[in-house]
Amino acid sequence: MFKPKLIDTLKNYRKDQFFKDVIAGIIVGVVALPLAIAFAIASGVSPEKGIFTAIIAGLIISVLGGSRVQIGGPTGAFIVVVYGIVQQFGINGLIIATFIAGVLLIIMGLTKLGSAIKYIPYPLIIGFTTGIAVIIFSSEVKDFLGLKMGSVPADFVSKWLAYGQHLSSINLYAIAIGAFTLLVVFLLPKITHKVPGSLIAIILTTFAVSFFHLPVETIGSRFGPIPSSLPYPVIPGVSFATVQQLIRPAITIALLGSIESLLSAVVADGMIGGNHRSNTELIAQGIANICSSIFGGIPATGAIARTATNIKNGGRTPIAGIIHALTLLVIMLFIGKWAALIPMATLAGILIVVAWNMSELENFISVFKGSKSDAAVLLTTFGLTVLVDLTVAIEIGMILAAFLFMRKMMQVSSVEQTVFTSNRVSDELFESQVIPDGVDVFEINGPLFFGAAYKFKDAMKVIEKPARVLIIRMGNVPVIDATGIRVLKEVHITTKKQGTKLILAEVNSLQVTGELKKARLLFQIGKANVKDTFENALARANDILSE
Repeated sequence: MFKPKLIDTLKNYRKDQFFKDVIAGIIVGVVALPLAIAFAIASGVSPEKGIFTAIIAGLIISVLGGSRVQIGGPTGAFIVVVYGIVQQFGINGLIIATFIAGVLLIIMGLTKLGSAIKYIPYPLIIGFTTGIAVIIFSSEVKDFLGLKMGSVPADFVSKWLAYGQHLSSINLYAIAIGAFTLLVVFLLPKITHKVPGSLIAIILTTFAVSFFHLPVETIGSRFGPIPSSLPYPVIPGVSFATVQQLIRPAITIALLGSIESLLSAVVADGMIGGNHRSNTELIAQGIANICSSIFGGIPATGAIARTATNIKNGGRTPIAGIIHALTLLVIMLFIGKWAALIPMATLAGILIVVAWNMSELENFISVFKGSKSDAAVLLTTFGLTVLVDLTVAIEIGMILAAFLFMRKMMQVSSVEQTVFTSNRVSDELFESQVIPDGVDVFEINGPLFFGAAYKFKDAMKVIEKPARVLIIRMGNVPVIDATGIRVLKEVHITTKKQGTKLILAEVNSLQVTGELKKARLLFQIGKANVKDTFENALARANDILSE
């Protein structure tokens, strides 16, 4: 059910919590301003689009979201995707892709896929997150070094080759400003958490550049003045041909947005002891992205860093997120024109810190040192994210993870013929059960799915002389798929031709029983020949032999 957390929090809302939410919202709004501008520029769009997104999407996510403390807006994770879409389809293509992604997010929420996001493999998440961090860092080298060059190539290798060709144009003032920004952002939290380091770095470097007229590029010199009002909403024209072109990047935006927003909500739950509503959150994220695109913004999602800042400053309800959006609106209306004076090298320094925080180097190394299959998914996703495309990386990473998981399931699945000694089963659980002559017993262990079905078929081939009764023990079969059902049918047909009666023993799994009923295999084998215990199966075998 779609039920925003705002409804719950307002029931017993107290005056003291309101003041805490206001303080937290103002602080997060101030923190969000440079990040919104930086993310927009790094994504290949003008800086005001990041501000529009933070205001509109941030407000909607807080009002309609399923988390008490989630702060929404543009994030670093989208930089790679947005930049690629802008390069290939232009701003209008980005707006349409964001709109479609919003619709997909709403569908995901309505179909209750919020809880399914957690099944995305952890190595895949770490792989593309670290890959995004590397791309963000490489994209900021130009502004950090103050290189005089045209537009930066989108391709990773071409990008670094271009940097090498323009190293002679390094601007020492830009390097000094970028390095100072890094020091402030990294060191200030060790002194105090009350004032964001990025804000202090922006104020000091902007003042220095303006006062001393330092020869470095600023937001204004590259993009012109920042608008001091929101644009008029425009619904993008979406045709079937456009949807065909942009559906893949839209799916990537939706998938990435859902993953990051729900991860952020989970982290927030751990910090406040809460419990978010994942499907409500996805619906809110979808509506936020639709509205963001209508106002010319970029994709938005839950922002982990800003959400944590909100919590640490006392925010405990969606009111804090609403105040954060209103704070950004006030800043844009009255102070936005001064943002044009911010040096590009300062924003580059801030984004390098964002890239470092995103890299999750310790987790990357930990997964890499783990199992070979996890390391393969990690490195494949990381490599494709950096060198090819994030969409391809997620697709190939998911496919590879699925195949490796199936391989593991195949390894743990087995089909063995039960060994007899003096006509007794060697299984300790059934030592007292006498196996009569003319009865063969096979046991399946593990899921009987398409990856392991061939083992079952091969095991059946070892029967040289068909017995009068074949018992297949399935007590350790938790699930079965269509291929497993098909193999059982083939065994039943073969045994019937040979005059052998087939008995299925220990069919206790509800999933297995349900699939056998759907396939009418229980009817074909006969209800009398499907038993819930091995003892009953042996009793049935004795009855058949005596007939």
